Amino acid sequence: MLRDLVIRNRSYRRFNQAKRISPSVLRELVDLARLTPSGRNAQPLKYLLVTSDEWCTRLYPSLSWAGYLKDWDGPVEDERPAAYVIMLGDTALAPSFGIDPGIAAQTLLLGAVEQGLGGCIFGTIKRDEIRSLFEIPAQYEVLYVIALGEPVEKVVIEEVKADGDIKYWRDAEQGHHVPKRTLEDVIVGEK
Repeated sequence: MLRDLVIRNRSYRRFNQAKRISPSVLRELVDLARLTPSGRNAQPLKYLLVTSDEWCTRLYPSLSWAGYLKDWDGPVEDERPAAYVIMLGDTALAPSFGIDPGIAAQTLLLGAVEQGLGGCIFGTIKRDEIRSLFEIPAQYEVLYVIALGEPVEKVVIEEVKADGDIKYWRDAEQGHHVPKRTLEDVIVGEK
């Protein structure tokens, strides 16, 4: 059921790094993303697949992990992503990308959850470093990096408390708590 996939689709930041993800699985996930709607049907998104240990290790320092967790520098070795998808925008096909990246990234992650995987979309990334590291041609804008793997952390969805604090946090057992606004808080009217 779609609701179950959406609920299980969290921003996971700790993975079973030993459980590798094959290029064929990433290709299946990108195939789902490519089938999503696209503004003007321009289909300007392109993808760079990263599955080898060497390239995952080289990409890792270009990502910023969990901004609200000031005392956490990211997952330790053995809990890092097993693969990445770097989402690119082809400026030869479109000058801007509208909502296409969001639709494609969410679809890719829902496909990952369906396969027992999890992921996290990174927008705070070192784009110039990534471009240089992977020798990405200038026509491609580096949009996002999607980290993937088998999650090893428990994510708990809870309601935003009365103080309105939306910051995610970790408990003593490293459970990752994510406050969400209630349905009543997000619907501003009905006619």
